[in-house]
Amino acid sequence: MTKWVYSFGEGKAEGRADMKNLLGGKGANLAEMSNLGLPVPPGFTITTEVCTYFYANGREYPGTLRDEVAAALAQIERIVGTVFGDAANPLLVSVRSGARASMPGMMDTVLNLGLNDVTVQGLAKRSGDARFAYDSYRRFIQMFGNVVLGVDHHHFEEVLEQVKRDRDLTLDTELTAEDWQSVIVGYKDVVQQELGHPFPQDPQEQLWGAIGAVFGSWMNQRAITYRKLHEIPAEWGTAVNVQAMVFGNMGDDCATGVAFTRNPSTGENAFYGEYLINAQGEDVVAGIRTPQHLTIAGKLANGSTLPAMEESMPEVFKQLDAVRLKLERHYRDMQDIEFTVQQSKLYMLQTRTGKRTAPAALKIAVDMVREGLITQKEGVLRIEPKSLDQLLHPTLDPKAKKQIIAKGLPASPGAASGKVVFSAEEAERMAGQGESVILCRVETSPEDIHGMHAARGILTTRGGMTSHAAVVARGMGRACVAGAGELRIDYKRGFILTRSGEVKAGDIITIDGSTGEVILGEVPTLQPELSGDFAELMGWADSLRRMTVRTNAETPLDARTARKFGCEGIGLCRTEHMFFDADRIVAVREMILADTEAGRRAALAKIAPMQCQDFVELFKIMKGLPVTIRLLDPPLHEFLPNSEAEIEEVARAAGTDVQKVQHRAIQLHEANPMLGHRGCRLGISFPEIYEMQARAIFEAAVQVFKETGETVTPEIMIPLAGTKKELDILKAVIDRVAQEVITASNHKIDYLVGTMIELPRAALQAGKIAETAQFFSFGTNDLTQTTFGISRDDAGSFLPDYQRAGIFEHDPFVTLDTEGVGELVKIAAERGRATRGGIKLGICGEHGGDPSSIYFCEKVGLDYVSCSPYRVPIARLAAAQAAILGEQAVSEA
Repeated sequence: MTKWVYSFGEGKAEGRADMKNLLGGKGANLAEMSNLGLPVPPGFTITTEVCTYFYANGREYPGTLRDEVAAALAQIERIVGTVFGDAANPLLVSVRSGARASMPGMMDTVLNLGLNDVTVQGLAKRSGDARFAYDSYRRFIQMFGNVVLGVDHHHFEEVLEQVKRDRDLTLDTELTAEDWQSVIVGYKDVVQQELGHPFPQDPQEQLWGAIGAVFGSWMNQRAITYRKLHEIPAEWGTAVNVQAMVFGNMGDDCATGVAFTRNPSTGENAFYGEYLINAQGEDVVAGIRTPQHLTIAGKLANGSTLPAMEESMPEVFKQLDAVRLKLERHYRDMQDIEFTVQQSKLYMLQTRTGKRTAPAALKIAVDMVREGLITQKEGVLRIEPKSLDQLLHPTLDPKAKKQIIAKGLPASPGAASGKVVFSAEEAERMAGQGESVILCRVETSPEDIHGMHAARGILTTRGGMTSHAAVVARGMGRACVAGAGELRIDYKRGFILTRSGEVKAGDIITIDGSTGEVILGEVPTLQPELSGDFAELMGWADSLRRMTVRTNAETPLDARTARKFGCEGIGLCRTEHMFFDADRIVAVREMILADTEAGRRAALAKIAPMQCQDFVELFKIMKGLPVTIRLLDPPLHEFLPNSEAEIEEVARAAGTDVQKVQHRAIQLHEANPMLGHRGCRLGISFPEIYEMQARAIFEAAVQVFKETGETVTPEIMIPLAGTKKELDILKAVIDRVAQEVITASNHKIDYLVGTMIELPRAALQAGKIAETAQFFSFGTNDLTQTTFGISRDDAGSFLPDYQRAGIFEHDPFVTLDTEGVGELVKIAAERGRATRGGIKLGICGEHGGDPSSIYFCEKVGLDYVSCSPYRVPIARLAAAQAAILGEQAVSEA
């Protein structure tokens, strides 16, 4: 019989850390902390399988679930010595979600569950603190009312603000027990008015309502958006954790806090976190009160005058510091922990692998390898390849003049400039129009996630280093300044009030998430230094990967950038990009307009020296590394002008009339040019084009050898071949030109001739094609188009619908479709190798920089991937991880 509920407490648990898929991350770690003997309040976890069952069966629960929950609840009662629903001695519980993947702020939580008009009196008598009891009750009504009953939280806030105004009070902590009783009456009235029925008093009804709300929150819009952004499958589901309450709001010997075992922004090996005295956990992350630092060092570094926990609760701090070290050694990774102190006794409420910035992840991984906690392979696996993007982007130029208008907390490093917007919707709208925006909020909430993703940076006036804005921004790699309290945001009037004036919506500001500075206007930036820890980690990655990493580049700037990022050659040089240069486009157009071969050759002769110089520069930059040059690919009509003025200019330059240019454009027009007269088909019709390009390549190789002594072995790639015969014809042209250059220069040239596999027929006929081709480069952009029959340029209008409907898990132009397109790659690789054992195989579509696609390339055994320059480090790391994971899969098999 399926077990739906797993208990923990009293130094033991039915679950373990490795049961994360069943118990969710929170439940598995609560079980593990219990097994480690840490002070964890007892509780139980309802498994993720219940969530799956819930959605598969019309939101009904398994038949035995209620009995299992009742038994687990009785065990908590026995350990704690209180009874759920008892008037004199009530057990109160928290109800929290916990998916297997951490989703901070995405799921709903209910605290103090079990309170009602009767049990609150028992809690007041037992604790000897009526104010605490009624404060806890009003918190429960507000949370339960919002999360479970769906009453908007602003209704409750209005009641609380009215009571504070009536009593001329400013802070929540100033309210008395009688004040909270008035708030409670108002809160219950809100529920009655909004829903037409009273707030539920039955603790069992409360418990099952909260459990249902947690399962229901798995499919709310903000959770769906978060899962989509972080590629978390919906079928994973969430677990529900029910745990005995411990109270951080019973007085000044109580506290609650959030901590990281290392600094999540910088990676420094120092205890890092915040706490609040006389508060509950939600107060710390909600930004309602200003949190205090755990350590004296943290307090001093941030210029705080509030006492650190190390000062105000020294004994408890020592216990917490010991727990921190124990957890980090046990999990061998930086941990994000939540704790509560009740009457000077420490309780651990959660541990999980901590979210961190890319710079922090890098430092933590490298430091832990040096400390002997993890191996180099584990260090390499710890870094999310896509997160390296955060390390490859600019920072503020320290020499630039800055008009600082405020300073907040450095919540997520990096610098960003953009126009001020005040809502997530506006951020998403303007970003969709290509604008850079900074999302400015008093504080963010999970409903803002789409705008946070769209924005370049995030600025809040409330909240600390562990607030929602800070945690989510770090996970997304967005610059964030939090808690800039000297700023006042007026949403209605659309401006930020600063010490020196107003910043209106649409004005440009710059934020520095590394210093907390908010700056008026746009500030110049500097490129990052890729040395130190980054270089060390990439060195480990390079020693562990099997595939080489090349770049897609045709300009000297791109080639130099890619070399700086560690590329090992050029996997795709698109020669047509060179044809568009202003100093040669006229000659290209002359060639297209020519009526005869002689006319075309005359025009090509003007282009040839420039084309040769292009290759000379690339060969020199690559210093003997392989360079794959794709001969002309796009249809000729792309080079012709569209406007009347440009047509007249071309006609003048070519010495012909406007009508001839217009007529030629009509002749070249194709209904579907991507499947038309392009690629090798141009070479078959106009072999003189490929002849000119081949000559330029070989003459450049000779020139570079004579000037530098570097031997160049060009790889000449014929695009869009679907038959062996096409290759035979064009390879004969290339071989003839090579021999002519070798004879004229008296210099031997080694070279390869291959093709780009971008048609399904070419993949299926790869065995025959390999008789002629010496290498294959998979052009997965076009191979995806021709396999699916989808235009990459037009698919954006319906691909999101396909992803929402679950037809496509990912955009197939971003992450390789391994079942269809990938199967063709696999077939072509196998058939190509069967014909030519040592055939070189690579991939040069956009997928060459996508980590998931790179893993597939490793499985198929490709020799290299090629990607855009800024994705080279990502590809190097992903290729190393693919090799490590491949080894592990083989050893486990």
